Amino acid sequence: MDYIPNTARDKEIMLKEIGIPSFEALLEDVPKTLRKFSLPLPNGLSEPQVLRALKDFSEKNRNIDKYISFLGAGAYEHYIPSVVDHLASRSEFYTCYTPYQPEVSQGTLQVIYEFQTLMCELTGMDVANSSMYDGSTALTEAALLSIRLKEKNKVVCSRAIHSEYRQVLKTYLKGLHTEIIEIDAPDGITDMNQLEKVIDDSTAAVLIQNPNFFGCIEDMETISNITHRHDSLFIACVNPISLGILKPPGEYNADIAVGEAQVLGNYLNYGGPYLGFFTVKKELLRKMPGRIAGETVDSTGKRCFVLTLQAREQHIRREKATSNICTNQALLALRACIYLCALGKKGMAELSRLNIQKSHYAYERLCSLNIFEPAFQQLFFHEFVLKAQGNLRTNKINEYLLKKGIIGGLELSEFYPELDNSMLLCVTETKTKESIDRLVTELSHI
Repeated sequence: MDYIPNTARDKEIMLKEIGIPSFEALLEDVPKTLRKFSLPLPNGLSEPQVLRALKDFSEKNRNIDKYISFLGAGAYEHYIPSVVDHLASRSEFYTCYTPYQPEVSQGTLQVIYEFQTLMCELTGMDVANSSMYDGSTALTEAALLSIRLKEKNKVVCSRAIHSEYRQVLKTYLKGLHTEIIEIDAPDGITDMNQLEKVIDDSTAAVLIQNPNFFGCIEDMETISNITHRHDSLFIACVNPISLGILKPPGEYNADIAVGEAQVLGNYLNYGGPYLGFFTVKKELLRKMPGRIAGETVDSTGKRCFVLTLQAREQHIRREKATSNICTNQALLALRACIYLCALGKKGMAELSRLNIQKSHYAYERLCSLNIFEPAFQQLFFHEFVLKAQGNLRTNKINEYLLKKGIIGGLELSEFYPELDNSMLLCVTETKTKESIDRLVTELSHI
């Protein structure tokens, strides 16, 4: 890399210091096919020529600007009002950093405060923090909170929770020697009988996603009652868009409600950065990880905002911290604020209805073909699982659709071997009747 000003001698000294023979030895864990990647650009190109060449390369990507996408599974395409980009691109928002000095950070602190307020309104919970890295870390931090609070070493989670969320959970809890019990979801929702058998007084928390990974609606009220009978915390991982129409966690007595807020005014962004939210009952306020912005008055009596109720150990004595997540996704939280304010309560309810109506229309049309059958018979929000019939394979179906300019659903066999030859499809408000009908028409030609 010619633009890095290290001499050959510099590199030799560094390699000797860390005890490896070559720079390539650092990359052994990266597949060789990726290590050999290079941009075939000739020497001596002008700037316009380079930009033109890079633009040509970029057009090999398959993106939602040129393809109709029915892929969801945790990252969702929703329409983003233009006001979100317009306001979020103001320099005082996208250039700000950490708000430790409130006298110069009032804008940032107010954004955090408003985000907390909106998330409490949406979830029906008492308190929210300033945001987390993403949905998976928010769910895992909720489990850590429950282990610390209850001083118990067992958590129960449904296999209908996003597989990657469960992987993050296992990674975080490995060092704590915590037992993680996973409950099956043979019919698309958590098995209540199995939950009753595995939960006991040594359980710190029960973790349930709703709508779950398959898009199905869980019986959160019943699960909440079962959980609290054993003095365990009930942790709900929810899709905030669904809360425009589904009962919020606060109404079924969830102790902690978390989730991924990418859907609130943030783009797919190749999978990140994303935005986790974290809300709790007021009794858990001082156990909550991350920052909290509070409202107060300054020396002249004017309304102002500060970071509050946060132990300094979060920053300087990490071994005593409630969490080692000491930052937040302020810019993405700002976008969520603008998005929620632009839609309002009625807009969120209408958005939820559109997602339900369009996904159910697609479901009914696809099930009318002789190539699919529904994997589950459950109520669902905007995702559903279909199983391919006969000799058809989901990977071949997706390859065919891609040639037709359509991104199909997620093949589930990698995450759930028992769902071999099944795919998870997502339909949001961004899909028109014409685009859904086109999907059905193309599939009818197989």
